[in-house]
Amino acid sequence: MSATRPVVGFVGMTHLGLVSATGTAAKGFEVLGVDPDGDLIGRLRTGTLPVVEPDLPETIAANGARQRYSADFADLAGCDVVYIAADVPTDDEGRSELSGIRALIGRVIPALAPEAVLVVLCQVPPGFTRGLPLPAERLYYQVETLIFGRAVERATQPERFIVGCADPARPLPAAFQAVLDGFGCPILPMRYESAELAKIAINVCLVASVSVANTLAELSEGIGADWHEIAPALRLDRRIGAYAYLAPGLGIAGGNLERDLATVIRLADERGTDAGVIEAFVRNSRRRRDWVLQVLERHVFPGRPDPLIAILGLAYKVDTHSTKNSPALALIRALPGRRLKVHDPVVREADGLRSEASALDAIAGADVLAVMTPWSEYRALDPAAVCERLAGRWVIDPYGVFDARVMSGLGVDYATLGRPIEGGQDR
Repeated sequence: MSATRPVVGFVGMTHLGLVSATGTAAKGFEVLGVDPDGDLIGRLRTGTLPVVEPDLPETIAANGARQRYSADFADLAGCDVVYIAADVPTDDEGRSELSGIRALIGRVIPALAPEAVLVVLCQVPPGFTRGLPLPAERLYYQVETLIFGRAVERATQPERFIVGCADPARPLPAAFQAVLDGFGCPILPMRYESAELAKIAINVCLVASVSVANTLAELSEGIGADWHEIAPALRLDRRIGAYAYLAPGLGIAGGNLERDLATVIRLADERGTDAGVIEAFVRNSRRRRDWVLQVLERHVFPGRPDPLIAILGLAYKVDTHSTKNSPALALIRALPGRRLKVHDPVVREADGLRSEASALDAIAGADVLAVMTPWSEYRALDPAAVCERLAGRWVIDPYGVFDARVMSGLGVDYATLGRPIEGGQDR
């Protein structure tokens, strides 16, 4: 450990690694970001970032010389703590591809200083960390807290650190303890497998909340109730809480939640455990992902077989460039041969469709507007200007970017999650 504060290395300068390195440097630590891609390192040194996150460029600029980059793994010899922080890709069924992480770790371990601590930060299945070829007193797992669109906030203001250890009763190495203490949040040591499963457990609980909200929001749409009136009552129930995931959405996306559900189902199958409730979450997510398509098929296409459809938003959620499992892309792929115009403030092209210069350009002349990502710039649109540019009457707005009563008053047929359709064929 250095005479002052430990030097911290992060290996893998993709989303997780870059943001985590930035958050750690923001706490005053000297940080080295390492990646085998020399071109990526060159771009990072010039301030060209591979990801989109609020406050990320500003935080990196403020970190200054504390945040350095290298493509040479030998430079890790100067680090006291080294995090493996590359993003772990998933396939279309939510399974993790771990060969890249194993190869990365294989290059890192020989480069470590003799007393340096290795911490696996990227998400791995239970049992992964214990199998790595490093003495237990130098090997740890830490649950990552990345949330797309809020990554810098989460990296600088974590709620707690969950740390997987060979022996949770033993004190953490001084350098590793100093890094964690720099964030001033609770530290929860536990065995490797418990920490690896804790990340999955957190995401499964989130999916449970989302699935409940989506199921009851769909019921609300059918019986004339308004889920948005019900949710505040649930938040005031102490058994549920003010921060519960009660906003209905288009299923789960992004890759990480799907991976965790797939992992639970796989582990349950291997060990003879009933995971039927988890399988139900997956079915519910797939059903709600297609909600916009269902509105189109039930209410729009019968009266207008060949509408021009404007799609606002291609990213899977706001404040990110990621389109992994994006509901917008799922909708586009479900509409082959249809006339489509798209816009996204960050994603410039997807599935062969180029983003229009502005949201209003995408809307102009469209028969149907579908708002698939609730970007703040869409919330700022003047509803009257939107309706003036529409050639048709339909606005499908799952996330409630627009006010339902305002849109109905402007003479459009308006559909949003959790409420009966305003106007349209149901009236």
